[in-house]
Amino acid sequence: MNPINTNVRAAELAKFDRLASRWWDPDGESRPLHDLNPVRLGYIADRAVLKGARALDVGCGGGLLSEALARSGADVTAIDLAPGVLDVARLHLHESELSVDYREIAVEALAAEMSGAFDVVTCLEMLEHVPDPASVIRACATLLKPGGKLFLSTLNRTPLAFGAAILGAEHLLRLLPRGTHHYAQFIKPSEIAADLRAAGLVLDDLRGIGYNPLTRHAWLTGSVAVNYLACASKPA
Repeated sequence: MNPINTNVRAAELAKFDRLASRWWDPDGESRPLHDLNPVRLGYIADRAVLKGARALDVGCGGGLLSEALARSGADVTAIDLAPGVLDVARLHLHESELSVDYREIAVEALAAEMSGAFDVVTCLEMLEHVPDPASVIRACATLLKPGGKLFLSTLNRTPLAFGAAILGAEHLLRLLPRGTHHYAQFIKPSEIAADLRAAGLVLDDLRGIGYNPLTRHAWLTGSVAVNYLACASKPA
């Protein structure tokens, strides 16, 4: 493996590739992502101009957010290291008739190629799946233009998040395959804030995401105890 691609767990890639064929099924294993996607897009659109923007979706999976960004008028590049989900993402473009440039490349490698190229960078529900989240954040900062915005989402390392994401979603309700999440890899907002500062970014906002899996309703909340979104900017 190329040294620049070492910030990845092979088991994580294999796990998401196994879900690839059902990624766009709103009632399948990716159901929570489908339910959360409009709220996540709304959070981004409220804080960044998407129409005409160059946007990068890091850890894009099957392309749910990537296509939503493109539908909002952004020129979207999307990257992942799981080839199976990228195949599904590219195939879905024939159905959606949108344009997204999907690439199988690590964010650190792309940062070496395209420093300062993007107005908006998103990295949602990925940081808790990599060995070194700070490396991803540094690469995202490098990829941003001055004045650009970085959007992150992840799970807080709290007992409440353990109960909701692992006991509830994986074991009781079986919304996600068991083993999707590992509690030790959840990330506290204070840790995200420190990594953003170290990367030269300014944390603008933190917001929680509420989700009722029975009604499939998702909303923004002031509590960051479980899922949360972060918006950071690169000083101009």
